[in-house]
Order: sequence, then C-alpha cells, then structure tokens
Amino acid sequence: MLKAFIVDDEPLARDELAYLLLRTKKVEIVGAADNIETAIDQLSDFEIDVLFLDIELGDESGLDLAKRLIELEQRPEIVFATAYDEFALKAFELEAADYILKPFDENRVGQTVEKISKLLARKKAIRPDELQQRPPLLERTGKLAITVEERIVLIDIDSILYISTAEGRTVIAADKQKYYVAEPLVTFERRLQGTSIVRVHRAYLVNLKAILEIQPWFHSTYNLIMPDGEKVPVSRTYTKELKQLLGF
Repeated sequence: MLKAFIVDDEPLARDELAYLLLRTKKVEIVGAADNIETAIDQLSDFEIDVLFLDIELGDESGLDLAKRLIELEQRPEIVFATAYDEFALKAFELEAADYILKPFDENRVGQTVEKISKLLARKKAIRPDELQQRPPLLERTGKLAITVEERIVLIDIDSILYISTAEGRTVIAADKQKYYVAEPLVTFERRLQGTSIVRVHRAYLVNLKAILEIQPWFHSTYNLIMPDGEKVPVSRTYTKELKQLLGF
C-alpha cells in the first residue's frame, strides 16, 4: 500500500484526487495540506512514499517545495498534479516521477499509481552491496561535464573544492573559478559517487582532498576550512561518516 500526501490549495481538487487514489485500493492517504509551510510541517510526521503536488498554490509555487525536498537523502517520489502542462519540463528537471493534469482522469491516476509502485519496488530490489560494486561513473576520465550558459564545460574532479546551493542555484567551487548551474545538488551527489566528493550537509558536498582544517563547532558539529576561505558546515547527520573517512 502506497502512503500518499496531497498538497493542493483547492479543496475540491484535493478531495477528487484523494477519491481516485483510494479507488485504486493501492493507496493510503496519510495527510494533505494547502500551502508549503503546512506541508513541510506535516511531512516530517509521516513516512511518505509519494507526494502529489499542485504547482499553483495561491501566491506560492509547488516547484519551490520540490526544490527543497530534492535535497533530502530520503524523500518521497513527487507527482505534480496541476492544470498547467507548460510546467512539465521544469517538473521533470526536478526529478518528478510523473505529471498528471486537472481535471483528473481515473485511468491516468491509476497508471501513475502503477508507475510509482513499480518504481519503489525496483528501488527496494537493489541491495546496497550491489550499488557499492558498481564502478564509479567518472573513473575513466576524471572529469565532470556541466552545462553553463548553454556550453558544456569539463571540470577536473580533483580541482573541485566543494559544491553548494545558494538562492536556488547550485555553485561548483573549483580551484580557479566558480560555476553556477541549474541542476540540483542531489544530481551531483549521485554523479560523483565513488569519488572523493561527499555530502557533509544538506546544502554542501565537499572534496575530502581539498580540506585544509577541521574546526569543532556547536553540538558535535564541525566547520571545514577550504582553500578559498569558505567554511563548510558539517551537520550532525554526516559527522560520523566524515570521521570514519578522515580517521579523526
């Protein structure tokens, strides 16, 4: 049974979607919200498999919520449920699992439920040891390809100091310059698996080879001093792993 959460500021649309989801007999509705902050507050209280998210939420945009969720290590699958098809490309750039249009069609909703069920089943079927055995994707070239202002730039992975998020964009800080790209941080985390670049904070990936100094901070956290003077915070979630990797 899929655990679903609905975010939509139109009560009738929320009720209609909930009704169609329940009719599949494969979904449990665990909660609903009509704005982003309420959704964030409630999402932390539930284990969610799939989030059905409207894009136009009054003065807010569901895309903003999706951007915030995408930075989480464990996040629900996102299905945009909206009346506006012009946002489809942006939705899939944010790694949405599906995109359904209002007024909702029962068959289409059923297809989405099947798609999410199969997607989650495939994820559960991949064992962690199998993931570790896969060779690093960038092992042969040692370079990371990024899109900057419609150009494809190749960066030496060893030259990357850290990767962070700022004002809705991802910043790749290298030895000689910074690159601003549209792809979310989690995309680079996945692409750089098996390299010396690891996550240390919800808003930072850092190159372990580039760390100059580790400074203790509050509540068993740390700041990493980087060659460009940046202080990269290490959250408590990643402290243990960092200690194991660096041996301190």
